[in-house]
Amino acid sequence: MAYPDTYYVRTLEDRRTRAALSGREEADVAIVGGGLAGLTTALELARAGTKVALLEAESVGFGASGRNGGLVSPAFAGGDEAIRARVGPEAARALHLLSIEGVERLRATIRDLSIDSAGLVPGLFSLRRFDRADDMKAHVAEFADVYGYELAYLDRAALAEHVTSPRYFHAIHDPNAFHIHPLNTARAIAAEVERLGGRIYEGTPATGAALAGPTKRVETAAGRIEAPRVVIATGGYTGALVPRLRRAVLPIATYMMATEAAPDLIASAIRTRACMYDDRRAGDYYRLVEGGRRLLWGGRITTRAADPAGIARELRREMLTAYPQLAELRTELSWSGLMGYARHLMPQVGEMAPGVWHITAFGGHGLNTTAIAGKVVAEAILGESDRIAMFAPFGLDWAGGAAGLVAAQLTYWKLQAQDWWRERG
Repeated sequence: MAYPDTYYVRTLEDRRTRAALSGREEADVAIVGGGLAGLTTALELARAGTKVALLEAESVGFGASGRNGGLVSPAFAGGDEAIRARVGPEAARALHLLSIEGVERLRATIRDLSIDSAGLVPGLFSLRRFDRADDMKAHVAEFADVYGYELAYLDRAALAEHVTSPRYFHAIHDPNAFHIHPLNTARAIAAEVERLGGRIYEGTPATGAALAGPTKRVETAAGRIEAPRVVIATGGYTGALVPRLRRAVLPIATYMMATEAAPDLIASAIRTRACMYDDRRAGDYYRLVEGGRRLLWGGRITTRAADPAGIARELRREMLTAYPQLAELRTELSWSGLMGYARHLMPQVGEMAPGVWHITAFGGHGLNTTAIAGKVVAEAILGESDRIAMFAPFGLDWAGGAAGLVAAQLTYWKLQAQDWWRERG
């Protein structure tokens, strides 16, 4: 199995391998990319009786879909304010409702497929590291009024029932959000696609593509798939197969660490099973796993590969800033992975040419957005809806190449400085 060493791989339930493509295959839809975006699209199409064939260069869930923090909550990485500025308040509201639907769709998939290995745990706390709460209370009220979505504000005393930390002053609790084992989830979805008649080939990079004309062709080292429709779902590992798509996606690295099993020590700091993130614009996210025995902690971004062990030391510093009582908690494992980001920080979902669909750039809010994006792409291919048009304002803008990566890193440092200044103020 072609996976890096992560907590999710060490606790993987389904370890079977799939064969590489050899020879010629025909399908109704060919999908390139075995992350949650490609798998969800394949699942929705297979449920409708469509013959799908999916190519994965490594193993199912190899990229960000199988290495992420496991948090599932509504919203897009672009942020409500930026989305409203680009599309207007009504379209922004519709998009947010779509993101809520994505959360519920992934929850329903886990329930309907009985994915016990997903380990779904409800609840999310958004934590504030400075003493101001008017905007948080307004946010809770707005979501109840505009979206019918119930959140709860917690002051410091209420929050202290869940965490013991000198850094957190306020929080918003989202009881509808949840966290999961993302790699087990992805592989269970893949198994369902196959049960429904879909074909999935691992260790099979797409080496070329002829995407014009009524029959498209995706080439591999030892074979090819021919289909009237093709979906490209390659995320942060987008290569040169479709140059226009590669130019539109920035590969951004993020990092995670897993601690040793120390339930009593961890409970001195964290007593909730809900997942958590601090609401800094360059913040950290974390959650307990194994019933509270271990802590997974993620954060930081870089625009080129960095030493995960070195980044883990930075993550530890953040952890100890929030929870100094965890100084003796050992880091057992650290890893990194690439997310795909667009310049506008929204998913890129649409039809780039007749019969050629793209579904990518889910960095920052991947799990709920891949779930709903796969659904709307399938709906478009099947002619069931035009909901995919909601993503049209967020096109395949050029990401800036090497200069775009530099700009992304500078933006991250700027956000860190702003976060620091907010806390100081």
